[in-house]
Amino acid sequence: MRFSLLPSFIVAGASSVFADPSISSFPNSLTLPSSFQPIIPAYWTGLPHHRRTPFSVSPDGKSAYLAYLDAAKKNVVVQQVDTTTFTAVGTAVTIPGYEAAGLVAQNDGFALMATVDASGTTDLPTNNMPIVALIRYKNGVQAWRTPLNGPGIHPSDGLTATPDANGDLVYSATAGLYSAYFVVTAYTGWAAGHFGDSIQYVNDAGALQNIPSASTFGCSHNTGIGIEAADAAPFATICAEDQGAIWLNTDTQTMAGVKIANENTTNGVSGEPMGGMSGSYSNLALFPSSTNYVFAWQSRGAVDLTTNTWLGAPNTQCSPRWLNHNVAISTMSSKNKLTGAEASSTLGADGDSQVNWITKSETDDHQNVHVAAISSDLALVTWETLTNPNCQPVPLSCSGTYAGTSFQVIDKTGAKVGAAVTDTKVFVSGDIANVGTGKVCWPYVDMTWDLSAPKDSATPVTKMSFACASTGGGSAAAPVASSSSAAPIVSATKEAVADSSSTAPIATSVDATPIETPNPSLVPIEPTAEPTVSVPAVSETPVATSSAAGVINTPSPSAAPTVAPSAAAEDVSCET
Repeated sequence: MRFSLLPSFIVAGASSVFADPSISSFPNSLTLPSSFQPIIPAYWTGLPHHRRTPFSVSPDGKSAYLAYLDAAKKNVVVQQVDTTTFTAVGTAVTIPGYEAAGLVAQNDGFALMATVDASGTTDLPTNNMPIVALIRYKNGVQAWRTPLNGPGIHPSDGLTATPDANGDLVYSATAGLYSAYFVVTAYTGWAAGHFGDSIQYVNDAGALQNIPSASTFGCSHNTGIGIEAADAAPFATICAEDQGAIWLNTDTQTMAGVKIANENTTNGVSGEPMGGMSGSYSNLALFPSSTNYVFAWQSRGAVDLTTNTWLGAPNTQCSPRWLNHNVAISTMSSKNKLTGAEASSTLGADGDSQVNWITKSETDDHQNVHVAAISSDLALVTWETLTNPNCQPVPLSCSGTYAGTSFQVIDKTGAKVGAAVTDTKVFVSGDIANVGTGKVCWPYVDMTWDLSAPKDSATPVTKMSFACASTGGGSAAAPVASSSSAAPIVSATKEAVADSSSTAPIATSVDATPIETPNPSLVPIEPTAEPTVSVPAVSETPVATSSAAGVINTPSPSAAPTVAPSAAAEDVSCET
């Protein structure tokens, strides 16, 4: 997430001052210059994900920009947005491309990370695969365009392309650097045919930086990327690989470093901890005016640690504690140091005792997890809940009945502040950005969100909605919309969430007293039956089974990861 360096929300007295977040929405406030198709299917299951719409606010707080892929899937559109009414400002910029993968607003324009066609006539990607480029616009005119992979980019390491970027872009004014973290597949060199990830840095003049903090092929099959700015390279980075862990890999740029979590994975599947396809954004946040970070993800927990036979000790694999996902967070005192313990590598032990659970349910599933810092002291964690989930093993995802999006305020230690609130109309489908003081906002599409079955597309829309969360116990005034747009709807329903130390399923309920104006769309989330275990249709994928004790056991991967010729075992960067 990108910050406007504005005054922080003032802490006064006990944490009770910050009651539950107040959610306001601006349905269909922005008319899009071209239509937008809001669904992208998950890679393995075909279940619907929100197609990301990057959103960013300038450092001076005066302008915001929204980026999206048009419904024809041929152009990325960038539209300036008013930060009060969330209506269009000026004429949109249209850039040929295939994915809006990251956006940084500046006082004089924006920088866009997008997948685009490679240029030139030699060393082009196979099968016409796109590459990633960073494109800087100043005062409505393109200032520079810098390819981040493809022909001529780090050829000695092997050339790469990017069918799906699934990453993010951040900027540090102190360092004078943009950093992009994205998925790659190699088409030359030792890793040809395999998937990994890349971290690249570009300075204010548009020059690609050849520095040790950059990497061309890092974590294996990383479809879970987290990146946040720092005062100097390397920036804070997190990767979720397919060999059994989530890493704070700021110092290593690969699948090693500080182990945040053990996660059940299999070759080629990292388990969608940061949302999977189109999901790697607003999951790692920096508390402004500090070196403290917070990371949020969806997790099935970890039990029964065993040695990863492909990588060898001390690398581990695990079985999931549940087939459904819960919301987990981890806090950091700096870009490369956790405030608490690392995840265990002790064989036979539970592997999730270090996790700070925001939810801990054996029944409901939780997806689309995001986090954003509201101030130097507070952050907002948000997630979607599915009841009656049908959860795929090994480790895929869950379908079910969408029961709303929840919003929970936490402090910088990771402690909950107040209760979570839930809304069934507002969800998160784009970056969460600071807008003013004590408030964050994000885009979404006003539509019925259905997670009951696979779906690869939706009816294109020509309107974008926005929502905001603010602190202050419901006393914060709702944003004032201009006469040309609908007034914001302010709504929130309280939800009881189990304490992180609890081992029992969550029973969620609705408080009788709503915050601000009650919304008829808000409904309680009731406890449900145990999730159903289904076998994925992908026949070559190993199938998980349940033991008599109820523990889910996952077979070992059937193929070894490919290792760089000079890499140590812990630096595996792709797999077969």
